[in-house]
Amino acid sequence: MATTVLAPNAAGTDRRAPWRAPADQPAYARPALLVITVLAAVLYAWGINHSQYHTFYANAVRSMTESWKAFFYGSFDPGNSITLDKLPGFLWPQALSARVFGFHPWALVLPQVIEGVASLLVLYRLVRRWAGVEAALIAATAFLLTPVAVGLFRTAVEDPAFTLCVLLAAEATQRAARDGRLGPLLLAGVWVGLGFQAKMLEAWAVLPALALVHLLSAPIALRRRLAHLGLSALVMAAVSMSWMLAVTLTPAKDRPYVDGTTNNSAFSMVVGYNFLNRFSSLGINAASTGSVSATRNGGGHHGGGGHGGLADRETGTVTQASETAGTSEARQAGSGGRGGWGGDQNGWSKMFGTSLASQTGWLYPIAAVAVACGVLWRRGRPRTDRVRAGFLLWGTWLATYFLVFSAGSVDGHTYYMGVIAVPLAALTGGGVTLMWRAYRAGGPRAWALPGAVAATAAWSAYLAGEFPSFLPWLAPAVGLLGLGAVVLLVLGRRRRGASGGRLALAGLAASLAALLFAPSAWAVQVFNPAYGSSGMGAVGPSGKHRGHRSVTSAGGRTGQRPLTGAGSRGQTRGAPGAPGAPGGTGGFRVRRGDGRLTATQRELLRYTTAHQGSATYVFATTRWNGASPYVLATGAHVLPLGGYSGRVPFPTEAQFRHLVASGKLRYVLLGGGGRGMGALFGNRTGTGNRSATGATRITAWVRSACTPVPTSAYGGTESADATKTPGATGEELYRCTAGAA
Repeated sequence: MATTVLAPNAAGTDRRAPWRAPADQPAYARPALLVITVLAAVLYAWGINHSQYHTFYANAVRSMTESWKAFFYGSFDPGNSITLDKLPGFLWPQALSARVFGFHPWALVLPQVIEGVASLLVLYRLVRRWAGVEAALIAATAFLLTPVAVGLFRTAVEDPAFTLCVLLAAEATQRAARDGRLGPLLLAGVWVGLGFQAKMLEAWAVLPALALVHLLSAPIALRRRLAHLGLSALVMAAVSMSWMLAVTLTPAKDRPYVDGTTNNSAFSMVVGYNFLNRFSSLGINAASTGSVSATRNGGGHHGGGGHGGLADRETGTVTQASETAGTSEARQAGSGGRGGWGGDQNGWSKMFGTSLASQTGWLYPIAAVAVACGVLWRRGRPRTDRVRAGFLLWGTWLATYFLVFSAGSVDGHTYYMGVIAVPLAALTGGGVTLMWRAYRAGGPRAWALPGAVAATAAWSAYLAGEFPSFLPWLAPAVGLLGLGAVVLLVLGRRRRGASGGRLALAGLAASLAALLFAPSAWAVQVFNPAYGSSGMGAVGPSGKHRGHRSVTSAGGRTGQRPLTGAGSRGQTRGAPGAPGAPGGTGGFRVRRGDGRLTATQRELLRYTTAHQGSATYVFATTRWNGASPYVLATGAHVLPLGGYSGRVPFPTEAQFRHLVASGKLRYVLLGGGGRGMGALFGNRTGTGNRSATGATRITAWVRSACTPVPTSAYGGTESADATKTPGATGEELYRCTAGAA
């Protein structure tokens, strides 16, 4: 009798080490993916221990760690007086990280690093299921080496969470279209809704791509496909609107005021302030939506992440909100140099301009060829053809966001382009494998790959050549790689046998090098202190001055230190006249703080805290950036007036006087001589001017009814530390008593 003995580990014989590829994949697949993942983690996390706070958003994160009410509403200040001018969903991971690890700059960047690695892995899985392992590895590598992706996932803004959410929505839609099941499509609706919480209506721009793929390729009857899409849309709308409805249904007295609006409406903030105002170039006026920006000649172009850009209505350039806003140097920095085809970062051709294309657009030509080949070559296939569906997904995704950004205002926010880098990488992977198979098969289609490689290499050489003082050897190197790749591919087709096959493989390797060499040369600048990265998500030089051969570093153009903590090449960070220094041409656009108070600020806070008594607020300020240092450093309950723009009607003059009369507010710190955002939005001092805002009227009342506090009372001097804190010059502290109101 034969006896079968089962070994104790027989049940686990199917388990494999994480570095071993599954049986249905090549042996190199999993090790290669692990290498790409580790490289992504290194690129995204490099130097985050030297990162600094995003001054505007970090205030909200600090407030969100102080109370769960502030966490839910995304309050700018710990006193829950006013929200951010964005939905708070993208900050929830940052606030949770700060609660776990403590409030440190790196703790606020860490969630973006994790979101970046997760996005890369989701992209790999999407492309692998669609076009195979080789295509997925190429796509993951292309995404990893796209400069904007490296800059994006180390920046504390909305787009990392948003990018991950729309990728997860695409992955769920892919499964729904493959199997014809409702569950994954409902999950896709949830992911789009969560993406809405991070980036508002921009998340909905992915819907045409998702709906088209399911409608055209799901293996079920048309009626069921439409029903599934309808149910998914309901789920998506419910998740998208959940926060806005919660805010709307909460009495105004029980929640913070909604920034960016004149009517305290979350819908006005999302639809008017953060959406319609971006398209004023199309003649859209958001005046009827309750958007505060609409009070400035029909709408500004306030950016959606880093703050502080307004498109000049006559020239289309970006006016920096700094002491020297409007100077020619600031305009050159804001327009990003020549911009390509005469377009700057606010023209219809902006996506081809050097400032944006150099961060994300290296693969435009091969992506366009891939879409054309993928759709045209699959004609006559069954409706459910998954290969064609994939090209439709990525092609529609790319076209939709491309048009949205071309029509709308970008204002130098390079990290917006992360959602463009996703389909470009996917199409590069899928397109190269599709065209390689056609090349091997022979015939007229065989020449698509050499043509796509030649066009992409030429475009890359052109982009690299637009920055002649930055890696001057890059353009000729890319040109030679492209030429060599095309020659090898041509020889590989003309020769037969083993030698032809070897030439073809060498041509493929050279083609991949030609495609990825230029963007990788930019991406690795994250290790370079001079060109590391900026709060706008740019890596490498981000602009070129007209008529000059010099370039501006990513950190230098947006007025901040790279995350590595070093200054820009050839200039001392913080020196007068240097980009980003107080009084220089750099920006207020995404100013960062280190979370430390100057000696004068510490004494002022100590004085007002000691004399606060039963007051709710330590003091009030007339500018959000006047409150920012105190919120970041200590979580102090400082009341900012006028919101981000300075024009938000909160508190009104009557409400402010009531705060003083009721003893909830005793001290007011009036702003200094800097322009600030209020000046750009048309603020004027004095009550006789029709454009005077509530903040300026309150300022006038404080000066007339309250008592100035001598700086000697809190150990300061008239000029102490004034030059160390942007906007601190000329700040005055007033004490207001109940009788004054």
